[in-house]
Amino acid sequence: MIAPVLELRDIRKSYGASKALSGISLTMHEGEFVGLLGPNGAGKSTLFQVVAGLFAPDGGEVRLFGLDHAKDGPRILARLGVVFQARSVDLDISVHANLRFHGRLFGLSGRELACRIDALCEQFNLVELMNRPVRTLSGGQQRRVEIARALINQPDLLIMDEPTAGLDASSRRDLVAHVRALARTEGVAVLWATHLVDEVGDADRIVILDRGQILADDTPSELLRTTGGEDLTDVYEAILSRRASEGDSL
Repeated sequence: MIAPVLELRDIRKSYGASKALSGISLTMHEGEFVGLLGPNGAGKSTLFQVVAGLFAPDGGEVRLFGLDHAKDGPRILARLGVVFQARSVDLDISVHANLRFHGRLFGLSGRELACRIDALCEQFNLVELMNRPVRTLSGGQQRRVEIARALINQPDLLIMDEPTAGLDASSRRDLVAHVRALARTEGVAVLWATHLVDEVGDADRIVILDRGQILADDTPSELLRTTGGEDLTDVYEAILSRRASEGDSL
């Protein structure tokens, strides 16, 4: 039996008295595109840092590809692509140098690395920018460099935290379509965190996170059916509103 790409069991993480994650459980399989919806402060970024192995949870179990970060960190990272909300590219070197350096971290070299760089630059409209220092690019262009970098190792799981930040509407649509195609045609599992409902309307599942807890985890059609909403924005707002009302009554 093939292990889930991602399996979280009762994940808890606090910063002092503040609970960032309160018993998160989530499972993803090959080729799934899962939209993680939540307002700012919901715990999305903390969840991503735990999945990426940057933070150890205070409790619970994290497994990627059936492996544990503590024992199999390098094997996990070789199959993982990450786009964090904060910029993380080297601003003082060129687009090409950023991609080449990151590829080498995964053991890529020679013609294989060159072909991957060329293909990604073509996909993300970076060909004419390849030799420019990243610092000279617009915010949206820098974002495209980060996404290309996350894909250079051809990951089996791609986790993206607010990946369209800084992109215009057309670029946002193109990016969503490209990543959705990766899931459908190449079996890449994608966890896409956003507060913009329209970005994940075509997701296989939608997970709604608020105040460190999962409030819903289902297909878009089932969420519409069970809540009676006319669209996913109605569903999202209704679930958050109900959560706020429950919190106020405690």
